[in-house]
Amino acid sequence: MNSVTGLSLGRIGIGVASLIKPDLVQSSMGTTTSNPLLTQWFGSREIALGAATLLASGSARRSLVLIGMAVDGADAATAYQAVEKELMPRNIGIAGTAVAAGAVLAGLLGLRVKKVVKLTRAEKKALAQA
Repeated sequence: MNSVTGLSLGRIGIGVASLIKPDLVQSSMGTTTSNPLLTQWFGSREIALGAATLLASGSARRSLVLIGMAVDGADAATAYQAVEKELMPRNIGIAGTAVAAGAVLAGLLGLRVKKVVKLTRAEKKALAQA
């Protein structure tokens, strides 16, 4: 499985969890509230971005990966700021920053992967003779 597919499936999984169990997701992020709305909005965004990326191909897929990288970069920055402003426990904020930064890296690696083309025997022979 390439990194873009893995990242997309991960987005969908986090999104589903955010919709179904927002309290669990909130507590794992170091926050609690009686209103799950923002967590569920986050979940909807993750499901949509993950599904769209899985279904897309070519330049559309590349654009969706870039959008995902921008979103994840913003998530990393805001998590780090939350730690600096002491709005989030340090261990959770640093972990969130690392996960979001890792997602940016996974997107970058996914963009750099070249498609492998398999040649037939005749094509290999023709190349060898050239």
